[in-house]
Amino acid sequence: MSDQRPPWRGWSARLSLRARLIIIGLTGVGLALLAGGFAFYGALTFAVDRTLDDGALAAADEVATLVEADRLPSPVPVSGAQVVQVVDAQQRVVAGSATADRLTPLLRPDELARALAGEAVQVPGARAALAVPLRVRAVRAEAADGPVSVLVALPVGDVLAVRAALRTGLLVLFPLVLVALGVVAWRVVGSTLRPVEELRAQAEQISGTARAERLRVPAANDEVHALAVTLNQMLDRLAAGRARQRSFVADAAHELRSPLTSIRTQLEVAERLGEGGQLPAELLVDVDRLSRLVEDLLLLARADADSRSPARTVRVEADVLLAQVAARTPARVPVTVRPGPPVTVLADPEELRRAVQNLVDNAVRHAGSAVELSARAEAGQARLLVRDDGPGLPPEERERVFERFTRRDDARSRDVGGTGLGLPIARELAARAGGTVRLEDAPPPWALQAVVELPLVAASP
Repeated sequence: MSDQRPPWRGWSARLSLRARLIIIGLTGVGLALLAGGFAFYGALTFAVDRTLDDGALAAADEVATLVEADRLPSPVPVSGAQVVQVVDAQQRVVAGSATADRLTPLLRPDELARALAGEAVQVPGARAALAVPLRVRAVRAEAADGPVSVLVALPVGDVLAVRAALRTGLLVLFPLVLVALGVVAWRVVGSTLRPVEELRAQAEQISGTARAERLRVPAANDEVHALAVTLNQMLDRLAAGRARQRSFVADAAHELRSPLTSIRTQLEVAERLGEGGQLPAELLVDVDRLSRLVEDLLLLARADADSRSPARTVRVEADVLLAQVAARTPARVPVTVRPGPPVTVLADPEELRRAVQNLVDNAVRHAGSAVELSARAEAGQARLLVRDDGPGLPPEERERVFERFTRRDDARSRDVGGTGLGLPIARELAARAGGTVRLEDAPPPWALQAVVELPLVAASP
């Protein structure tokens, strides 16, 4: 069954924690403001309408009392801007205030029925020769010649204008409040998360090789303090595990050296004496491979134990070192050094030679007919190049081969395959000298080149 996630999960996952917290908080505040705004507007509207209706009904009751006592004056006295009409059962105006129309009633029959049922009815002000709407309430009364209806209307233009202004104010104020709260929340949340970001930045700087690298623990006794303590405890456990692993590898490799040396000696003696036919020579190949593997393991264990740059660094002439490596490489294919200006680097010569030798051995193993070495200065860096004309390597595999014990499928033969440690060792040793190693496409007729970049040392005057 496919994982059907809500659409909002996709974009929200791309946001930072700070942004998500602010969005969640502002959404809650926005909903609360919206609900509060509706409640405030509704309560205010209800209170104003209630006040208007109470005044209108009180006036209508007074007029109804005068009607029933048959003491209704003409015109009907009113207070303020009230408009009063008294209509009979046939919708004829029998009395009214000075501003009321004496011919046309304020309410139509259906409106009058609603008003007598207790509903406030809003009608156009033109029915009373006014430019603003009227809010009408009505009560029944018993006159001497039959039942009548007392209508009291109040102009509500000012009330409607205030309501419109209030709505506009709320629509403008609420977004401004949200923006202001968003700015404040951004700063507050950022300040709150700053210790977490500092922990993340410190964790990013931890290489995983130095024993003393730990996170700074904040002084505040809060969740961030507990997180830093927990992470440091985890780093302690990881460091202890790596130390045990290095110790095991170093001890195992060291213990294997003596038996392998003894086996080699016995096989060489047997080969010289002609004992065992071709078996001693075949076994010597395997012993040599095991010896290289043991030496590689010892070298990696030492490199892991001390990841800092080696203490013994001297000026090394890169072109001279390349010539030495080319001369010492078994000649399965020609290994040549391309001449060029002298290039000087600062490194441990033995470690740099071993790094370059591993790259050359790898190039020779995969080359078709030739390997070329060169050194040049470029953009303040020394670039040592090892090129071969082999089948090349797809870009997606060029980082994977620097992982320990990783070999390409076409290099898994025990006769020609390496140990899977040559390239990782080369990168580790280059890093100890402050450099890098990478694989990239080479210009024709070459297929692939290994590039060692090291800080360039200015030539002596």
